[in-house]
Amino acid sequence: EEMKTRNLPPETFRTQLDASIKANLTSTQQKHKTKLDVASHFILRAAYCRTEDLRRWFLAQECRLFRHRLENLSRSSSTNNSGLREFLANNDFDLDPVSREEKERLSDKLQKVPGGPTSPGEFINTQYYRVPFVQALELVSRRECYVEKGQAYVPLARIVSIVAAKFRVALSKSLALAAGVFGQVAHDEASRIGPLLKSMNSQYTGPGAPNAVMGTDGENALTAATVDALADQSMPLCMQQLHQGLKRDHKLKHQGRLQFGLFLKGAGMSLEEHTLFFQREFTRIMTSEQFNKSYSYSIRHMHGKEGKRASYTPYNCMKIIFGNPPQSGVEHHGCPYKHYDDQNLSALLTKLKIGSVADRDVIMSHKKDGNFQLACAKHFEVSHPSATSVDGVNLDGVGNHPNAWFSASVSYHNAKNGGGASSSNIELKQGQGVAMAM
Repeated sequence: EEMKTRNLPPETFRTQLDASIKANLTSTQQKHKTKLDVASHFILRAAYCRTEDLRRWFLAQECRLFRHRLENLSRSSSTNNSGLREFLANNDFDLDPVSREEKERLSDKLQKVPGGPTSPGEFINTQYYRVPFVQALELVSRRECYVEKGQAYVPLARIVSIVAAKFRVALSKSLALAAGVFGQVAHDEASRIGPLLKSMNSQYTGPGAPNAVMGTDGENALTAATVDALADQSMPLCMQQLHQGLKRDHKLKHQGRLQFGLFLKGAGMSLEEHTLFFQREFTRIMTSEQFNKSYSYSIRHMHGKEGKRASYTPYNCMKIIFGNPPQSGVEHHGCPYKHYDDQNLSALLTKLKIGSVADRDVIMSHKKDGNFQLACAKHFEVSHPSATSVDGVNLDGVGNHPNAWFSASVSYHNAKNGGGASSSNIELKQGQGVAMAM
């Protein structure tokens, strides 16, 4: 998912995915490697079957991985695709091979298909399969197969899309069945694996996990004095909306305080600065005593100073996207690309002057296709021109974690402006110095 959000070229995507598979699903023994692969699949299948959004996300990732491996198998096989043939035979894929006589009858038409066999000898050695054309819509749309009387004639080298489609249908049915029994399983295993399965989708250990963002002066960039300027300059849209909601309403509901507060903590804001910033806003509509009584404890709790003194981590994009949606006009948490309707999101992007009209159209297209993280990554791309060529800017995790987005943006502006995140280089908004004295 992280590589997808970076819009990598196909060859680079394949290379990096191979490296990720090698790093995370590798064992010295083939038997252990297979067991690790199978176990991880079924654990994730159990964890991601609970809701429609989780099932859709897991289905997309598994189908992408399955297709990648199948294409690798096809490329690594000999010219007759022996590895792919063996896979199809071992897994009982019901494919109807085209007889030699029928292939000869259709030889002229089959050889005219773009990208097919280029010589008579290659055509003779190519195995073709006949499938209902509705199973080959991807190939039909690209004119990469011959269709006659409702049947698509597909060469073995292009059977990958057919097999991947069958895999998708089978996995989708399995996830739906698993969803029906998840509640009982989670109840029966409440003391063992139930909590793990319920929280797995909210965990994030990939690139761009939160670290304190430092300014050019070596100090934490994010303080009560700099947060307003950094919100406009470097925060992703979800955190900008929370910040603007706080500045407008001078309070945040519980989910908003958690999402924004943990983000600030992960970005390096200290407990003292966090308390000072929230107190400055909340006490515009309440007394300091009311703030201390109702809200200061929860801030200390976030920072591990109260309760069980646990270290809470900021929300990643998956947790925000699949979390409870905000109530319109009352709450400000969530992901704008997921939870805003098309009209409101389009108006917001225009108001913030994010990119050109064409750029905003691309962002809206990603939103409508359900690719919310791609929309966020596109926002970063248009707001930080040529970021990939700027030294010191780590783009890993952009589109997967708000803190990675923020860290990359601050690094970008530091490099471009010679210290955009330093407290000495961020201009305080009018009146902010007075508020700091409260």
